[in-house]
Amino acid sequence: MPQPDFLIDGPKKDRLTIALAHGAGAPMDSPFMATMADGIAARGFRVLRFEFPYMARRRAEGTKRPPDRAPILLDTWRAVITQLGRQNLVIGGKSMGGRMASMIAADLEAEGTPVRGLVCLGYPFHAPGKPEGTRLDHLKALKTPTLICQGTRDPFGTKEQVPSYPLPRSIGIHWLEDGEHNLKPRKASGLTEDENLTSALDAMAVFLKNL
Repeated sequence: MPQPDFLIDGPKKDRLTIALAHGAGAPMDSPFMATMADGIAARGFRVLRFEFPYMARRRAEGTKRPPDRAPILLDTWRAVITQLGRQNLVIGGKSMGGRMASMIAADLEAEGTPVRGLVCLGYPFHAPGKPEGTRLDHLKALKTPTLICQGTRDPFGTKEQVPSYPLPRSIGIHWLEDGEHNLKPRKASGLTEDENLTSALDAMAVFLKNL
């Protein structure tokens, strides 16, 4: 598999490197991904973004393609991790990108070569409208330090649903009040998107400093 291209923000060298993958529908330079990467970099961390093969083809060909199947997504993550090294690497991303990162984190634990940490932005615990179909099996025994930033009304896992899940103590959840899957609140909430994204970034900075 060819090595993905990276967008790099923050210091050239740092104690940690944070690698972020995009969600299913938007590329690595979407406004959300750019805001999060810029925000992490502004807090003093080195962050890299990359694209899965289907999104890279979308960019090159100008055509809309569905996401690659899970084995390709996971192989892409493995290629990224091999290139960057595991020892001081934190992996994660938006929605699908974060879920695939969590699956790789669990696999690497089983292989005895874990990454340093995991950060997920809007985790898809289940498909919208199908809360019975949870995607928890690989999370139940996860030991890698993990932070999930989740909107309280995220249709992929709300604040009412997620606390009942059998998640290990290694997984911390930072709730964004009234946030949707993109962490954005409604105007009626009295909160702004910037406030929620800043809250998520501040939580990430604390998490990363403590790794």
